[in-house]
Amino acid sequence: MRALLQRVTSASVAVDGQVLATIGPGLLVLLAITHGDDDAVADRLAAKVRALRLFEDAEGRMNEALGEREILAISQFTLYGDARKGNRPSFLAAAAPAHAEPLYRRFCEQAMAKRGVFGAHMAVELVNDGPVTLLLEM
Repeated sequence: MRALLQRVTSASVAVDGQVLATIGPGLLVLLAITHGDDDAVADRLAAKVRALRLFEDAEGRMNEALGEREILAISQFTLYGDARKGNRPSFLAAAAPAHAEPLYRRFCEQAMAKRGVFGAHMAVELVNDGPVTLLLEM
């Protein structure tokens, strides 16, 4: 699994012009799943996302975990795009939807994340906080 985490002051996701989920301060997580991923990987990544100390403490240092802040998780198979050869990325490393969708749902449940619609064309809006961006791979 790969996850691109963006610390945000707010984020939302819409499909066909209808807003499905919004969050205030927290993390926007773009999540990609590959062939070998399983429930254990989804659980480890969800725990890691919740535990990462990416928020400022009283002294202004990035030293606080997510706590009561929110997560919005968006399925993003393109994080497994490989553009090393040619100009058209290959997405062979991305898991098929039948494998990926249950793991996306599991990650969202374990991370207590709001979500978009798996496989849909989504419009995602965010307001960066920092900006603080981190790439995780399990």
